[in-house]
Amino acid sequence: MRGFEVIDHTSEVGIVARARTLPELFEVAAEGMFSFLIDPTTVENRAWRERAAEADDREGLLVAWLNDLLVLLNAEAFVPKVFVVDELSDRSLRATVHGEPIDPARHRFRLDVKAATYHALEIAQTDDGWSARVIFDV
Repeated sequence: MRGFEVIDHTSEVGIVARARTLPELFEVAAEGMFSFLIDPTTVENRAWRERAAEADDREGLLVAWLNDLLVLLNAEAFVPKVFVVDELSDRSLRATVHGEPIDPARHRFRLDVKAATYHALEIAQTDDGWSARVIFDV
């Protein structure tokens, strides 16, 4: 018998972030990405890490920032919860990230976000602040 079955398959997820200021936009984008990864109510502010990112332009900087946070999670086993952008220019960022080391007893991960992508990436200034659209590879 011929046939096929349709199954749910999501190859990408994305967010549209909005904020009053550009530094706040980068913070909100990080919060949005981590909402796919883990329930933030399971993460405590026990420690902090300083982070930095650089790129050739503002859009590239957003991708570099988000991907650096994935390195923090996956390579350094640290789960961020609060993101504070301390300094931001069009080509560099310095931030403090609050959270805690991964605790397998408490932290249940959702999706495995592999990377922030350049696909349909957009940062725009709006009448009431800033917006960004980011698509993630899962």
